Parts: sequence; C-alpha cells; structure tokens
Amino acid sequence: EDIIVQVGRTGVLTPVAVLRPVRVGGVEVSRATLHNQDEVNKKDVRVGDTVVIQRAGDVIPEVVMVVDDKRPAGAGKFKIPKNCPVCKTLVVRDGDEAAIRCPNPGCDAVLREGLRHFASRGAMDIEGLGERVAQDLPRLGFVSNIADVYRLHERRDDLLELEKMGETRVDNLLKAIEASRSQSLTRLLFALGIPGI
Repeated sequence: EDIIVQVGRTGVLTPVAVLRPVRVGGVEVSRATLHNQDEVNKKDVRVGDTVVIQRAGDVIPEVVMVVDDKRPAGAGKFKIPKNCPVCKTLVVRDGDEAAIRCPNPGCDAVLREGLRHFASRGAMDIEGLGERVAQDLPRLGFVSNIADVYRLHERRDDLLELEKMGETRVDNLLKAIEASRSQSLTRLLFALGIPGI
C-alpha cells in the first residue's frame, strides 16, 4: 500500500512496508520491515507491489520478495529521503554501513525512541515512562536529553498537567526515576544506547 520511513533511537531511518492486513503465523500483520535502502534496492520493492512476507524469528514481519508479475504499471522505485522525515535535517550514510541516519541528537524521533529505550525493563526499568509519556515529555519541552529525566522532580506540578497523569501516577513515575539511579553501570551503558557499544 505504501512505504514509510521510521526514525529509530540511534537516528537510523528504516523503510517500512505498509500492507493490506494479512494473517501470518496466527498474527494480523499490516507493516513489515524493509531493513534499509540496500535491501529495498536488492528486492526491488515498490509501492503497489504484491509481496511475500514472513515473521523473522517468528516475531518481526519482513518482506521476503516481490511477486514481479503482479507489479502495477508505472510503480516507481523507492528512495529514502535526503532529509529526516521528522526534523528535516540532512541525513548521512557512514562509509560501508547500510544504515542511513539522522545526525541530529535533538530530533524528536531520536529523543522519543531513546527515552523509551532508556526507560525499558532491560535498561533503567523506569515504570510509568512508556510510549505515551516518552512522546509527551519532549513535545512539551520537559525533556530535551536523557539527563533531563533526572530533573523531572523539579517539574512535578507541570507533570500533573499531562493527560491521564494524576498525582498518584506522577509520584509513582518520580519514585521509579529515583529508584533507577541504583541500576548497575552495565544497565546504564545499555540504556544510553551509544552506537558501537
């Protein structure tokens, strides 16, 4: 149906196939990863194509191949945009790496996804800092980098203004943030998501 580009926590732009919903392995799938521009080129995936998909590792849906004889006339080749679809910064590709990245650490998508990863169970385990809160904090200017998470106690009253955030939820979030200070160095390094580490 379409090919969209998502920006991840490290700034990597990932093309994603938007599909007409189909059941694969007992799960309804409406999106499938195309990994990177090299894979899109190799498989020659275009908007309007009929594709074969599988759940890689029985989890992540991916496009395996295009059914060439079902390609609609005039289907154009897909190219990742030259600018980040979120912050409009010029994207970069380092050397032989397949990844194309947004180099802007202040990009809303990089910050949002970085916050979600930082707070996840395997990282700093900050209960209450899920997807919705990770979207709201940067959008409302409460957080512009990971360190700002540890200054949120200074903004308790502002946090109460967030949708669905009453006193109990705000206090629980602030307690979880404080408790995360005792996580191991190993978990902190993982949480920071530094490329190459």
